[in-house]
Amino acid sequence: MTNGFSDPFLIEAERHSVWGAAQLEALMEFLPEAPWSADLPTCSYRQGEVQLRVGVLGTYDTEEGSWLWGWANPSLGGSEVVALSAAVARYGQTHGIPEFTAEELDLSGFDDPRRAAETLAFAGMGVANTPGYIGQPAGPGTQVYFLPDDPKVPSARLDPVALPRVLIAGASLIGYSPRQAVTGYFERHGVPQRVEGDRLIADLPTGNAVVVSFDRMGRIGDIRLTVSG
Repeated sequence: MTNGFSDPFLIEAERHSVWGAAQLEALMEFLPEAPWSADLPTCSYRQGEVQLRVGVLGTYDTEEGSWLWGWANPSLGGSEVVALSAAVARYGQTHGIPEFTAEELDLSGFDDPRRAAETLAFAGMGVANTPGYIGQPAGPGTQVYFLPDDPKVPSARLDPVALPRVLIAGASLIGYSPRQAVTGYFERHGVPQRVEGDRLIADLPTGNAVVVSFDRMGRIGDIRLTVSG
């Protein structure tokens, strides 16, 4: 689902897509299925017995189909709880990504406005380098998105055995540039990589190598793990 977003935004979102998908899975496993509450002045979020420090990334108006960044919210602007959101805006200014710098975004023209809002939250999580995002209803017609900013949240590790599934699943989320998605995942984990024709080869810390081949359309065609020794 890419209609309506700029190329710079989509490229940036792809950089975080594989890692982000795995990290969101780790966050959801960590959080219990329980009622939630938040105290914004203290940047505190509680879900069941788990309490986290969080920031407000943005809010989505489900009736209007619009997204408002936390830093642009008149009731929150300048406060500590939107510091991470403001960092996303600064990143957008530096890298020329208009979706991060516009105070409010009209998503009503997207085929799926709700998914567009989730994509903004997903990209914002990657740029802010936080271990996921949490979307919760905050009143009639409003969804608020929090960024956890707490070391208690577990990090998704690179698992060579699960790697083919992780790469394919993450690269399919946005579908704009699977090559960018794969490259961004290995960059996130500090894995050396090189390009040989239509193949990307990543050297894992285990001594094994992952060979990802792309077809003429830029899609993932094959993933092979070479076993050392």
